[in-house]
Amino acid sequence: MLEALMKKKSDDGRFRYLYWVIIAIFAILVCRLAYLQLVEGEYYHSLAEGNRLRAVPIAAMRGVMYDRNGQILVGSRPSFMVTYVPTKDGMSDAELNELSQLLNIPEAKLREKIDKVKSSYIPTVLANDLTQDIVTKIEERRNELPGISIDVQPIRYYPYNEMAAQIFGYVGQIDEDDQQRLEGQEGVSNITQIGRAGLEAYYDDLLRGKDGGRQVEVDATGSPVKEMERKNPVAGHNIHLTIDLNLQQAAEKAMDSQIANGIGTAGIAMVALDPNTGAVLAMASRPSYNPNWFTRGITEAEWSQINDNPYHPMENRAIAGEYPPGSPFKIITGAAALELKKVTPDELIFDSGRHWLVDMRNAGGEALGWINFTEALSKSDNVYFYEMGRRVGIDKLAEYAAMFGMGKKTGIDLRGESSGLIASEKYKMDTFGEDWYLGDTFNSAIGQGFQLVTPLQAALIVSEVANGGIQYRPFLVSRIDNLDGTPYKIFAPEQIGTLSISRSTLDLIREGMRNVTEEGTAGYIFADFPIQVAGKTGTAENYSGQDHGWFVAYAPFDHPRIVIAVLVEQGGYGSSASAPIVKEMLEEFFHVGKYAAGMPKDEEKDQKAGADGAAAQDAEPAE
Repeated sequence: MLEALMKKKSDDGRFRYLYWVIIAIFAILVCRLAYLQLVEGEYYHSLAEGNRLRAVPIAAMRGVMYDRNGQILVGSRPSFMVTYVPTKDGMSDAELNELSQLLNIPEAKLREKIDKVKSSYIPTVLANDLTQDIVTKIEERRNELPGISIDVQPIRYYPYNEMAAQIFGYVGQIDEDDQQRLEGQEGVSNITQIGRAGLEAYYDDLLRGKDGGRQVEVDATGSPVKEMERKNPVAGHNIHLTIDLNLQQAAEKAMDSQIANGIGTAGIAMVALDPNTGAVLAMASRPSYNPNWFTRGITEAEWSQINDNPYHPMENRAIAGEYPPGSPFKIITGAAALELKKVTPDELIFDSGRHWLVDMRNAGGEALGWINFTEALSKSDNVYFYEMGRRVGIDKLAEYAAMFGMGKKTGIDLRGESSGLIASEKYKMDTFGEDWYLGDTFNSAIGQGFQLVTPLQAALIVSEVANGGIQYRPFLVSRIDNLDGTPYKIFAPEQIGTLSISRSTLDLIREGMRNVTEEGTAGYIFADFPIQVAGKTGTAENYSGQDHGWFVAYAPFDHPRIVIAVLVEQGGYGSSASAPIVKEMLEEFFHVGKYAAGMPKDEEKDQKAGADGAAAQDAEPAE
């Protein structure tokens, strides 16, 4: 009996222990469930929704770029892109290999993109601008490629490929740095295209627009079942450029022709301006590149083609290239000498072939005898301008160079502009620790030595001479539109200065420049041209190769409508390297030879105005 009682008490103890264990476990489960429901319920709800829903961004259409006549220069077009959303099992090596072969993208590059994917419900772009053939192959293998989808989005399109590439720039897919910089901005997504260079970068905030998005329900394979919600994208602003498409094409055709002939194979820069406003009519740089490569994702071979080119195709030589101005600088030297009364227009200076104080000679070794200012300018006589430099002095030369705009950026609406350089005693001492000599002044007076300009600065110097001394800020965009086509902003010509130079001095410089194309160093080029052109040839010393060739010009002589500056790297003489490019551009601008009858009145007037001054020499001068 006692033994049975003891056994009963032992069983009751075990039951009570088990009872409390069960109660404790149940309490823990209840608490955990309450925690999950009340504290982390929202997190797990969103996780579940993320497995069922996809947030698919819709790219905004970037604004269109038009030329001055309304022709499309840069636009967008539909493009197939492949996106990826991580699945529970991820992407296996076999699946990655198959996708790599379909897309023709190295496995390592694909794996790098996939490993960076952070969101389980926002698609990440792996490749874009797919061909229809690739899209078909991917769709046929959808079940073998979990997490992979095909989407259609607008992509940037440059219909003229390499033309004006350094002006337009290019776009690229948004990266982590961009996302941090643009964090909090409305309409930015993981497929946003960002302007990387040129006008695409300068006006990116306006061109970019605002991405939209849609929320779609997907099945177990990730295929869309139903659209739940949509927010439409907002297109970017359209911009109207000052560029003339026909003139731009003519210029680049002429530049490429020179390169094909073995002239200027290192590089060419060209700028054309309206001297009455500062509007850029054309701008080009050679070598160039195709911005479409960056839009769809540049290949290693394409990048090597750009990066391995020693002449830097992505550099805009027109605004970033710095070159000795050569003989076009004689415009500034002459202006200083005349304004400071260091010479009179009719004073004759004897050119024996070398200066009498320093043994520095004319480029071709010729001796022109007694010459006055306009003759010296038209024939680009070095000895005459050595003497002008001696009389003016380096300090005043530097002062006048600054007045014309050298040594500072022009303020054009592009990034990457260079300032150039004005020669001075201080610069030589600070840079080289050397004293200044008379020979340095002589070199500076003819645009050699330490003087440096960009082609854009050279064009502005000529523009100031052509329009009577007004300095305009150069600009590429004339108008930005709202989405309904009404003006968002209109860019009026901006005067930023005035030359403190008399009209009589400018008239003498203009006369000398007209003589350049009639009987001077470029006379044989413009012998048959029906419009009077004022110009200046130049040869800029290049210590690492053949000299550079300059030609700057404006036309018509009496009522200037266009200024052009062309620099051909290692092209030799400006008359043979650069002047032919300018001539072809002027032929396009004034439609020379295009109207046998019925010529527009303004162009007929321009041609008639210049018909009387076409005399020229047959022999090719030194410059």
